[in-house]
Amino acid sequence: MNLLVTGASSGIGAALARRAAAQGHTVGLVARREDRLREVLVDCGPKAKLWVCDLADTAAAERVAIEAWDAFGGLDALVNNAGVPMRRHTTRLDVATVEWVMRVNFLAPVAMSQALLPRMLARGAGAIVHVSSVAGRIGNANEAAYSASKFALCGWAEATAVDLWDTPIQIRLVNPGPIDTEIWDLPGNDDPLYAGPKVPADDVAAGILAAIESDRFESYLPDMKAVVDHKQRDIDGFLTGMAAMLRQAGGKP
Repeated sequence: MNLLVTGASSGIGAALARRAAAQGHTVGLVARREDRLREVLVDCGPKAKLWVCDLADTAAAERVAIEAWDAFGGLDALVNNAGVPMRRHTTRLDVATVEWVMRVNFLAPVAMSQALLPRMLARGAGAIVHVSSVAGRIGNANEAAYSASKFALCGWAEATAVDLWDTPIQIRLVNPGPIDTEIWDLPGNDDPLYAGPKVPADDVAAGILAAIESDRFESYLPDMKAVVDHKQRDIDGFLTGMAAMLRQAGGKP
């Protein structure tokens, strides 16, 4: 299987690239940091290739998707994993910051998916995996921009899955919860409100590969669907509890 993985220089993407290569798959790596990307490339075998790209540039993201397709003679799966955090109180967000988060977390996956979709349809096979977040199903305190981008990605995945239902293209949505990656420590973000246990990135990588082979549209890694179901049953109670958490952490404008 030929896979193109975005956000492959660290975290879930790097773990996925290494695990996929170890299982005999051919991997294309996409990320912004070339030095980190080359470290992962070394572990992915002689057929692996890399593309250095800032996915905030959606035109560049589209070009990379097409270049990768041509380089590998086709792609069996696109894994839209790249993402940026944004932990910042709503009153301290500006439109430019929100737009940047949306470009990386939502518009880049759209651009790459739309670039490859006609080719997958013409070939009669293909999988597109969107790595969103539990924050794409619940509105996380202090993460309005991030949650908005992930909600958008969840909605896009659902709607395109319906549109492509009678085609050979498989759309998969993976919603990670708290994962042990550098996303918790990146500059420009407030301290996380969450201080609980975190799941290893390699566990999510294994889940993504399983999702490609699965008949299920949506996967939670770890399984936090009960939290989402609770929110759906009692949105006001959920919001009250989330506000209390923010208040306890000292969150304020």
